[in-house]
Amino acid sequence: MITIRRANERGVADFDWLNSKHSFSFGHYYDAAHMGFGPLRVINEDRVVPGEGFPTHGHRDMEIISYVLDGALEHKDSIGTGSVIRPGDVQRMSAGIGISHSEYNHSASEPVHFLQIWIVPATGGLRPGYEQRHFPREERTGCLRLIASADGREGSVTVHQDVQLFTTLLDGDRRASLELTEGRVAWVQVARGEVVVNGQRLTEGDGAAIEGESAVVLDHASGAEVLVFDLPRETGR
Repeated sequence: MITIRRANERGVADFDWLNSKHSFSFGHYYDAAHMGFGPLRVINEDRVVPGEGFPTHGHRDMEIISYVLDGALEHKDSIGTGSVIRPGDVQRMSAGIGISHSEYNHSASEPVHFLQIWIVPATGGLRPGYEQRHFPREERTGCLRLIASADGREGSVTVHQDVQLFTTLLDGDRRASLELTEGRVAWVQVARGEVVVNGQRLTEGDGAAIEGESAVVLDHASGAEVLVFDLPRETGR
């Protein structure tokens, strides 16, 4: 079964400096029917104007992944990390027992466009941590590239949950698929372009929950950049 969450159905936060689209309930946007999917709790598509951003604020017991589509995102946190995240980079921050951080558009002239993803960890009270990896475009083209996992294999960032996160750049007749083992579910998020997912066409900003299927199949794409989450049904906590 595939359940589609269309881009125009998402929650919206629109300020002078930020336009944010929420796939799941977040902040002032509450939707009892969309509180997350398994341990996947947040997918926000954020656009921040030049020179602006999120001032220092705190998090606890959450795995936070930033995936930049365009521009550059500047990060600073209370454990001493300072970095700039650009397209092809994946950042994982484990909030654990508590962490403070800020996120700003690194550019004074160009907007930054990124996805912020929150995953509930399998265990609370972890030590805060940070990790960043770069995945070249050629590694993500025409295939599903693992970018986050519980064991950090294949150079992926490590998340403290039984989750696998893949990304792909797909176009034309190229096809990518992911087998789902029994009891596993998937969430597909189209970051840009369009693609057919298990026979259903999704366009930019659309998401889809996939349950009771043996595989996720992506094909007939047009300039697509897609994230695929392989998830347990429950958070494990």
